Amino acid sequence: MTLIRSGRLLLALSLGILAACSDSGSDKPAPAAGGAPAASATTLEAAKAAGKIRIGYANEAPFAYMDSKEAKVTGESVEIARIVLKRMGINEVEGVLTEFGSLIPGLAAKRFDIIAAGMYVTPGRCQQVAFSDPTYGVGEAFLVKQGNPKNLHSYEDVGKNPDARLGVVVGAIQSDYAEKVKIPPGQVVVFPDAVSALSGVQAGRADVYAATALTINDLMGKTQQGSDLEKAEPFTDPVIDGKDVRGYGAYAFRTDDQAFADAFNAELAKFIGTDEHKKLVEPFGFTERELPKGVTAANLCAGQ
Repeated sequence: MTLIRSGRLLLALSLGILAACSDSGSDKPAPAAGGAPAASATTLEAAKAAGKIRIGYANEAPFAYMDSKEAKVTGESVEIARIVLKRMGINEVEGVLTEFGSLIPGLAAKRFDIIAAGMYVTPGRCQQVAFSDPTYGVGEAFLVKQGNPKNLHSYEDVGKNPDARLGVVVGAIQSDYAEKVKIPPGQVVVFPDAVSALSGVQAGRADVYAATALTINDLMGKTQQGSDLEKAEPFTDPVIDGKDVRGYGAYAFRTDDQAFADAFNAELAKFIGTDEHKKLVEPFGFTERELPKGVTAANLCAGQ
């Protein structure tokens, strides 16, 4: 695993955030063919007529983030969306950057038409949006200071140590995990994004940053020898309602865009698990282990 000093890591990630801000575009609906919006057109019809659509993302690698070298939004969720949407006759994707906690409100406000951020499907979110079937399944991980000074290897470890502080990103599922394993709210530190959370661990504002294993792997893959951070090993996923946690990420649509979600899902089903899919997501750290293996949005929305 290649490692850089933490300062260089933060600089590189911060530059990515700054670059991402220039990709947001306007918040106006995409125009129909001829430049005039079709007031009565569905979201899918308008997107096909315009040949483009806006996706909301929260700058969290490897799911969706700004590649500052290429000056474009990329990541597992974004690249799969590009292929699926192209097969549906929508050739251009525009990224709209927002905080993770603002993704669902932004979708409802029509700042964009799809959330492409690797968002976990949960029963609570299913009340607010229409999900596609998941594109991956993954467990959790902790980012800690070198040596893991407080010996934190699970959410339960944090709860047992009143001096330990758990860092989470606003709106992310990790806050729910913390609540369900009864970590006191005073021990949870909320950050606006992954870069701030990483910085918070370095500065001692939090003892761990909790995220998906893929997110932590990606952060550690950008570090070099001499970094003051490491991935907590071993790590035990939280047990929620008697089950080990495994999160499944998917695309989200407005509930009144169910026809759009269904059409997208039909194309997605033809793609996930194919050799083309595996080759596409491999550079982002996804392997056979992360395939959803038949789990559907309907299963997850029902709490199964």
